[in-house]
Amino acid sequence: MPILKPTRRDLFKLAAIAPAFALPAMARADVSGPAGAQAAFHRLTIGQAKITVVSDGFLDLPTTGLGVNADRDEVVAFLTAHYLSTSQHYSHTNHVVIETGDAVVLIDVGSGARFVPTAGRLMANLVSAGIELDAITHVVITHAHPDHIWGIRDDFDEPILPNAEYIIGEAEFTWWMTDGRVNQVPEILQQFAAGAVTALSTEGVDWTMVQDGHEVVGGVRLIHTPGHTLGHMSVMVQSDGSQLLITGDAMTHATINTERPDWVGNNDQEPDLSVTTRKRLLDMAATDRIAVLGYHFPFPGVGHIMREGAAYRFIPALWRWQG
Repeated sequence: MPILKPTRRDLFKLAAIAPAFALPAMARADVSGPAGAQAAFHRLTIGQAKITVVSDGFLDLPTTGLGVNADRDEVVAFLTAHYLSTSQHYSHTNHVVIETGDAVVLIDVGSGARFVPTAGRLMANLVSAGIELDAITHVVITHAHPDHIWGIRDDFDEPILPNAEYIIGEAEFTWWMTDGRVNQVPEILQQFAAGAVTALSTEGVDWTMVQDGHEVVGGVRLIHTPGHTLGHMSVMVQSDGSQLLITGDAMTHATINTERPDWVGNNDQEPDLSVTTRKRLLDMAATDRIAVLGYHFPFPGVGHIMREGAAYRFIPALWRWQG
């Protein structure tokens, strides 16, 4: 009797049948819908460019990491007023696939199986969305935090997407790969640093290291947005007069980062610089009416930035049925 050995892609297809998320219990009324009924991907267009937002799962984080430079009571009052949990922050992970011309560009590779059990579903969800893994031509890494890069290797420590060109900001690569970096960061971040070095050293990945303004393909340009990390990159998609700003982690919270842009998170490497960068992006998006897509915003993370006094507000894009 022959022994059947499933390929990695077969396993991904099987995994895609499983629920994309399991929703946490909340103290307030649960209006999130039944577990297992959530979409793992969402499609839209920017001009001629086809955009697919694909989830890697979610992160369940303590809210003590939000607004760390503000009074805790004020943060709790803000969260309460916005019907958000004051104890746990449910953080989505919205990856983006850009199809333009012959190029298929993936933004970040997710957590893989090495970070937290609630994430690491990107590859299975890409297959579920009908995106052929072998067809991905470019991978852009916004920065080297675990939920963005630890998924670069498969179970055999080989590149998960071996046919793609891998792109990262030169400043980001250089900072993490500096000799002794693991011992130079605070103890709480040493695991992040060790994981970044391992991911960036993946055998079989030849990095293309770039600067601000690098054009990945026609209509897809990188913007240096330092602060969360020193070499952080965001992505601008332009086609037929339409624009989409993919923020990466230059913004990590749809409500706090817009309505309280001076508040910083505990993972912002350079807090003051992160505020300056965030305000620059908010002003640009509001002034030029550019659509934005936040990696950690509520799925699918797409909307617009509206100016509101000295601050801003995130306006989620309306869903449209396509028949």
